[in-house]
Formats: sequence, structure tokens, C-alpha cells
Amino acid sequence: MHTPVAICELSIKISSYVKSLTKSEKKVALYVLDHFEDILNMSVTDLAEQANVGETTVLRFCRKLDFKGYQEFKLALAKSTVHPLANLHSQLTESDPFQVMLQKVNASNVQAIQETTGMVDAKELNRAVELILNSRKIHVYGAGVSGVTALDAKSRFMRIGLSVDAFLDAHQQAMAATTLSENDLAIGFSVSGSTKDTVDALRIAKENGAKIIAGTHFARSPVTKMADVVLLHGGRETPLQGGSLAAKIAQLHAVDLLYTGVALRMKEKALYFREKAAKAVADKAY
Repeated sequence: MHTPVAICELSIKISSYVKSLTKSEKKVALYVLDHFEDILNMSVTDLAEQANVGETTVLRFCRKLDFKGYQEFKLALAKSTVHPLANLHSQLTESDPFQVMLQKVNASNVQAIQETTGMVDAKELNRAVELILNSRKIHVYGAGVSGVTALDAKSRFMRIGLSVDAFLDAHQQAMAATTLSENDLAIGFSVSGSTKDTVDALRIAKENGAKIIAGTHFARSPVTKMADVVLLHGGRETPLQGGSLAAKIAQLHAVDLLYTGVALRMKEKALYFREKAAKAVADKAY
């Protein structure tokens, strides 16, 4: 469901700024004016490449429109072009009976898994498994819903005896990243690939010699630029759908692929630690 008046107002705002923009910023403005809805599914890197400018130019363009950054600009765009309850895949409407809603949400979540299976490169997955197996210490970083994924990854890998920890707080991420070395690994999850705290933590980890695995929906995004291995997943979402279950399911599916690959490669050791973990929590249930 679209709101033409809102779209027009945003178009007018951008158009009113064109004369005050630099030559490069004008390229961004003109591309945005011609591709409103496409922008919702683009990372800052995607838009920069399509407009044939640098990422910093895109950010300057957003700030000149009085937005703090690209994500806030996309949020304003989403409010103008997408109904808050709409789903990218199933297009929910207020008039849908609950049975129809159930079917559409189910289809969206199933599609997130299918998309992830299709997007994951087997060679990249194998490289990621190798990095995990050969790392002395593993850190997992994430914010928001991706932070929950980081905690899930920690729990799963810890059960098979790996030295892994998860960090959700930006300050702790930065401090923890400084303790890594060339024998260690940092894994960062970000659906957008542009989560500043996660990108910054991975950059620090890389500067200290650690290997990097990035899990994201966008192949061209800030987080993938520094990654040794990129694991793409489905569950595309707009700014108004932040934390969507489809995106969460897609991330967890990617974690499951990683975990299964590692567990199979260290089968006996994994079984040993799984049994120990099961015994350790056996008395926690009635």
C-alpha cells in the first residue's frame, strides 16, 4: 500500500536540495528520485555503486537532507512507501482473515530458509568451517536481533567444546576485539551489513590479525568488505520490519549450517562434549 502524497513530499524535499548538492551528491539524488522503492532493498554500498559514487558521498547526501545517516533516510523512505504491516514476500493486509495471515506468515518464514539455502555458497561455507576449526578463540558480534543470533551461535558451539563468546554491547565488542590475534576468529552478524557497532568491532579484530566471517543479506555492504568469508542469508527486510522473524530464521539457519558442518568434521569430540553438556544440565529440569 503506497502513500503518494508522502512520496511526493519526499521527492520535493530532495528536488529542493539538488542545486545545493555537489556533482557527486546530485548523482545520488537523481538515482534516488528514479528508484524510490528499489532503495529499500539496497545497502549503502549498493546505492553507491548504482549511482557511481563512493559510500561517503551517499552519507553526505543523507546528512544534507537532515538525516543522521543512510539507515535513517531509508526509514523515512519506508514510512512513505510501505505500509507498516506489509511483508515483503506475502503482502499482508488488514482485511486478511487470520487463516490467510497464518498461511502468508508461514510462507514468508519458509521462504527465508529456502532463500538462505540458495544464497549460501558451499565453498564459502567450507572455508568458514575451516576457520572455526582452526581458531584458538572465537568471538561472535551482533546488535539487536543479530545479537540474539550471536548468543545462539555461542550456545551451540560451546556445546561441542569450542572456546567461543558473544558480545552485544558496542563497548564490550570493541574491547574484546582488541584481545584477538592471528590465531583467532571474529564472526559478525548484520542483516543490513551496515550495523556500525558490528562493522567497527570486526575492523578492530581484523587490525589485530584475526580472521573474519560476516553473515549478512547484502553481498555488497560495509561488513563484507573486511570479511575473509561471507555467508549470505535470506530474510530481506525493510527498516520498518527490523527484527522480523523471517530475517531471524534466516540467520539461525545459517548458524545451523555452520554448526552442523563443524560438528561433522569433529564428530567424536563433538559427541563427547555434547554428552558432557547434557549431563551438566540434566538436573535443571524436573
